[in-house]
Amino acid sequence: MRVLQIGAGGVGAAAVRIAARRAFFDAYHVSDYDLDRAEGAVAAVGDPRFRALRIDASDSAAVAALCREQRITHVLNAVDPRFVMPIFEGAFAAGADYLDMAMSLSRPHPERPYELPGVKLGDEQFAAADAWARAGRLALVGIGVEPGLSDVFARYAADHLFASIDEIGVRDGANLTVAGYDFAPSFSIWTTIEECLNPPVIWEKERGWYTTEPFSEPEVFDFPEGIGPVECVNVEHEEVLLIPRWVKAGRVTFKYGLGNEFIEVLRTLHKLGLDATTPVSVPVSGPVSGPVSGPVAGLTGRVEVSPRDVVAACLPDPAGLGDRMTGKTCAGTWVRGVGAEGTPFAGRPRETYLYHVVDNGWSMREYGSQAVVWQTAINPVVALELLATGRWGGPDGPQAGVLGPEAFDPVPFLDLLTEYGSPWGIRDTPTSV
Repeated sequence: MRVLQIGAGGVGAAAVRIAARRAFFDAYHVSDYDLDRAEGAVAAVGDPRFRALRIDASDSAAVAALCREQRITHVLNAVDPRFVMPIFEGAFAAGADYLDMAMSLSRPHPERPYELPGVKLGDEQFAAADAWARAGRLALVGIGVEPGLSDVFARYAADHLFASIDEIGVRDGANLTVAGYDFAPSFSIWTTIEECLNPPVIWEKERGWYTTEPFSEPEVFDFPEGIGPVECVNVEHEEVLLIPRWVKAGRVTFKYGLGNEFIEVLRTLHKLGLDATTPVSVPVSGPVSGPVSGPVAGLTGRVEVSPRDVVAACLPDPAGLGDRMTGKTCAGTWVRGVGAEGTPFAGRPRETYLYHVVDNGWSMREYGSQAVVWQTAINPVVALELLATGRWGGPDGPQAGVLGPEAFDPVPFLDLLTEYGSPWGIRDTPTSV
């Protein structure tokens, strides 16, 4: 296996540190638009199998050319979702398999955004599914933690714990704090704005996919391992678009434990138009100070800039917050239905939460990566190893097409995740005990 990882930010750097401890690949190329960042990720592991390269992730032809040049077999997309399609298309053009942790972007319905979906997350990728299948190539989409591990949990519950499922609800919460900052998101603010301010999607068996207002249907969910109760709200997320394609359930939702302060900040950004991605023309009323270079430096005039990019630039880099963070983060899948035969709940109501918790102190000591980015990064590395060894995509499993994690046997994944030193858990609620 020869891997091209595109992106060397927080998640990308964590993936490099995780992969460096494994032996399933021959070469691992780490690329980024910022070559210094890619070189820093490679230098941190000191492993000759890794090499740093520069790439423009927005240029599908450049992605394809680099894949051919380096004889890449698998492309791992570790940048934010605005670059999904050029990387996806570049990998296909080069004949490489593809993995990502977030899917192609959605576009709200033009007239009824809070009732009907427009272009859904992943629609552009699934539109190419037949072409990938005919070419014998695999695009494994949504294989981070959420989406990713949460989808594996859904498939495991359907296969091993439940005879029938009424509802699957992905629930994400944490008790992380960042010393010295009043507001410091632990994940990419660009991606967070995208998923939190878009209309959330819900799936119901009798209705299909539909949308609702952002931050709707608040509920308090009690997270395990000392995190405790956190208010969660509906957020647009890939699991709702993936799980119903492979797992039978009456309803599928995604709710995120944001907290009131975070929600109010996002609402304010939206009111002010600072969540927009379309560049606006900003007047420069005098000499430009600070680290600005090129034709703008020291001049008056105007500059084109995306408001969302300005917000991201004003906030601390999540990858560098680990030393200031304390607490745990939890990703998991809550399932309600009727227990399967052969389980203690056979034929009876069952309500179960399958979860994965990472303590920031542990991830910093073991890998030098903060908990949220590390928890995201471990899953595509596990998936790459399963593909390399044939435990996923072998003679008895799906090998080609555009597929979510639910299309594969969950047991090898969960076993290998535990082997990596990051166990998962199951909690049955009192109502089903």
